[in-house]
Amino acid sequence: MQCERLIKQIKGWYTHVSNETMAPARMVSFIEKHAAECEICLEDPDLPEEIEKITEMILPESKIPKAVRMQQEQAELEKRAAESDDIDIPNVEELLDEA
Repeated sequence: MQCERLIKQIKGWYTHVSNETMAPARMVSFIEKHAAECEICLEDPDLPEEIEKITEMILPESKIPKAVRMQQEQAELEKRAAESDDIDIPNVEELLDEA
């Protein structure tokens, strides 16, 4: 994260979330709003990933937007499929021919 202003704001917002004077979803909304408008944040290539990590850390699973959860699930399924493609499983017909 390159924007010092955003870092300072996140620390303040997190204090409010910890004290239960701000909802975690509102904090995420503020972070995303700042990132969409700030010149420094717009140029930071790592910021979306960092925002995602912060969101996962402070936002309960039930409050994560459905579209985001679906993307995460799809990415996990694709990862598992890629890993299973790496495993060499013999063809069933080959096994039957050997028997």
